[in-house]
Amino acid sequence: MFSFSNTSAALLSVRRMGFIGLTAMGTLLLAACGAKEGAPAAGGAPRSMPPAEVGVVVVAPQAVALQTELPGRVSPVRVAQVRARVNGVVLKRLFVEGSEVKAGQTLYQIDAASYQANVDSAQASFGKAQANLTQTAAQADRYKPLVEANAVSKQEYINVVAANKQAEADLASAKAAVQSARINLDYATVRAPISGRIGQSLVTEGALVSQAEATQLAVIQQTHTVYVNFTQSTSDVLRLRKALAAKQLRGAGDGAVAVHIVLEDGSELPRSGKLLFTDLTVDPTSGQITLRAEVPNTDGLLLPGQYVRVRLSQAELPAGILLPQQAVTRSNQGDSVLVVGADGKPMPRQVKIGSSQNNNWVVLSGLQPGEQVIVEGFQKMMVPGAPVKAVPWSGRAQGTAAATSAPAAPGASATAPAASAATPAASAASGK
Repeated sequence: MFSFSNTSAALLSVRRMGFIGLTAMGTLLLAACGAKEGAPAAGGAPRSMPPAEVGVVVVAPQAVALQTELPGRVSPVRVAQVRARVNGVVLKRLFVEGSEVKAGQTLYQIDAASYQANVDSAQASFGKAQANLTQTAAQADRYKPLVEANAVSKQEYINVVAANKQAEADLASAKAAVQSARINLDYATVRAPISGRIGQSLVTEGALVSQAEATQLAVIQQTHTVYVNFTQSTSDVLRLRKALAAKQLRGAGDGAVAVHIVLEDGSELPRSGKLLFTDLTVDPTSGQITLRAEVPNTDGLLLPGQYVRVRLSQAELPAGILLPQQAVTRSNQGDSVLVVGADGKPMPRQVKIGSSQNNNWVVLSGLQPGEQVIVEGFQKMMVPGAPVKAVPWSGRAQGTAAATSAPAAPGASATAPAASAATPAASAASGK
């Protein structure tokens, strides 16, 4: 039989041992956590994240040509409508549709039997008139000494001389008739009036063509060099002239404005044209001014009637700033960029954007020369307001992506930004 005092002592002893065990385990856990969170580095200093490396461009003003993009339409330099100049039935077509023809090349042969007969008749009349002239001329020569000797009357001599003059006129008329008949005979052979590319034949063999109706047979167009006609609003022209007068802009080049053609697929022709003239008359129905450019077209990419886009630089900004498009964030609140400050921290900056120039934006205001604008590396800036390491932007990776990607809507991101208002994403916005 045991006593109550011994039992109490045993229970107290067990409780003490459990408390000591729990205390020891807690101490070990706290020691382990302290070793994880506050453990010193190899050098003894606390470990810190290195600054994010970002690609930057240095703002440098330069002369920037202000490009204008306008809709235009292609037209041939020369166009000729081949029409019938005599009546008859088409016997032959002597060209390949869609081919190149030379000036003077035979295109059609019209039945010329009746015109050949007219030539023969006219030549016969010419021979008769020539014989009559010979006879009257000889008679006038014979009567001349006789009238001087009073062997014939003067009236008879006058009649002989008049007959000679009439024979000369008849001969001239017969000669003109022969020439006219030969012209009509020549018109029966239809030739190309100019060199160029001929389209489809508008008549077939056996068709009856008419001189009175001037039946159209085919169309020839010269397309090795083409015209591009385009229009510009009078408000844009007036704004440009005022800026030039106020010396805010200066004229582009020596007056010979280069013109670049953009096709429907977005590609640009490798050869540029030149601006020929600007019309002085405003179209009263549209309020537009017509301009014309001459563009080489040796490869035949431009076709008459084709719609294209025309890029030309009518003026130049003396001290403009160009930024890659991915450096600019475009949104409904405005345009902004990230600028590396003196302390190495990125700061947002509002800017004013003009036109686009070959995957670059023309910055009109908001930046100062020498400032560093972040172009790439937005995704590396994980901590808002943290310093960054600025390195020169190579322009290869991001530049290629911006050039080959489809334009996004204003405000759409071209790079993945951090989830922070201080680090906006670069946007490849489409030109406005």
